[in-house]
Amino acid sequence: MIKVSTFSGRSVGLFGLGGSGIATARALVEGGAIVTAWDDNPDSVERARGEGIPVSDLAQADWSAFSTFVLSPGVPLTHPKPHWTVDLARGAGVEIIGDIELFARERAAMAPDAPFIAVTGTNGKSTTTALIAHILAASGRDTQMGGNIGRAIMTLDPLAADRFYVVECSSYQIELAPSINPTAGILLNLTPDHLDRHGTMQRYAEVKERLVAGSETAIIGVDDASCAQIAERLERCGKEVIRISKRLPLTDGYYADGTDLMEAVHGQYSRIGFLEGVGSLRGQHNAQNALAAVAACLKVGLDLGEIQSGLESFPGLAHRMEQVGRRGKVLFINDSKATNADAAAPALSSFQRIYWIAGGLAKEGGIETLRSYFPRIAKAYLIGEAAPAFSATLGGSAPYEISGTLAAALSHAAADAAQDDGQEAVVMLSPACASFDQFRNFEVRGDAFREAVLALDGIEPIGGQR
Repeated sequence: MIKVSTFSGRSVGLFGLGGSGIATARALVEGGAIVTAWDDNPDSVERARGEGIPVSDLAQADWSAFSTFVLSPGVPLTHPKPHWTVDLARGAGVEIIGDIELFARERAAMAPDAPFIAVTGTNGKSTTTALIAHILAASGRDTQMGGNIGRAIMTLDPLAADRFYVVECSSYQIELAPSINPTAGILLNLTPDHLDRHGTMQRYAEVKERLVAGSETAIIGVDDASCAQIAERLERCGKEVIRISKRLPLTDGYYADGTDLMEAVHGQYSRIGFLEGVGSLRGQHNAQNALAAVAACLKVGLDLGEIQSGLESFPGLAHRMEQVGRRGKVLFINDSKATNADAAAPALSSFQRIYWIAGGLAKEGGIETLRSYFPRIAKAYLIGEAAPAFSATLGGSAPYEISGTLAAALSHAAADAAQDDGQEAVVMLSPACASFDQFRNFEVRGDAFREAVLALDGIEPIGGQR
């Protein structure tokens, strides 16, 4: 745990008592703060009370006594309208921050030299964060990973100058972290997202920009206009900016040339790494993730040999193009995290002959935007509520069957792929749908797929799968 000693003796209000909220409250209490915590959910309040967190209704609190108000990032700060606690805090002139800001202030006070890598972007945050943490840990560094992935940030090991912190940051968290100042800040990309919480794309981009604007070195993907403009703006302000691109040769920065990772310095080029044969980092989107990881790891002192070794041993993330197993020439991929068409596109673009398991609870637009990938579909196996609509979209563009259930789809796809005459066939769950018609969440769906694959005769597990 990271005890928040910088608030010792100060009165702090806190709203939001989910897992990270309780961890934050405990860190404040352990550091000596006088905490008043609350939640709109009575069950969360009772759980916090049972864990020794001081709870009291903030609607009845004396807000003039609070020096700071800590808000859970899941609670609206501005849109669609501010939460009632936000109105009370603003009315009393109390600053509003989140757990990432607590970490930033504690690091500044206790271990300002502790390497801190923060990652944001619309897509790829989790993979990039996990990849960087893996490279660091594989090189023997004491590495802590958390934030919007895995552990709540305040549950990480105490701050120390020789301990490396790799933190995924959502826009909600950045909005509540005005002094965030990573050693290396990464902004991967920007596409419209979370506009219900930020109002406009401009506002969303401004929030994301704060992370790299506060960093010692800003690592920015420049393949979209919004990020390219941010890179230009920060460079004009004197910020050290490292540009990365998954598709464009750069004069200065890092870019991908196929599976080669290239460095450009004043128009002079050299290969600094490669992804050939790294199954967990297939696809152009993962080239961007790898480039960001290379740039960040170089910034915090690793050498190219350590980084390449980490790239090659990266197992990937569960449910994100996760290599589950292989049977002969057939590879089985769990991409259950692909809960809409845009999320499924990277996986479909990474393989040439796919036995595609798709369907569930469809999002608006269905799979029409994936039409350019239909020639790669050897056959589709459609499940859940979306099956009739997806079959209509596929039409005569790709063979399909309505399998109904995930178990039936996998059984049929595995049998068909085994008869494929191609060099490599892929049986892939990339549903392009939410899971809620048949599974509690995408993780449960992916776990079910993984377990069923590993139960097939003759499967060779990949990446430590059991």
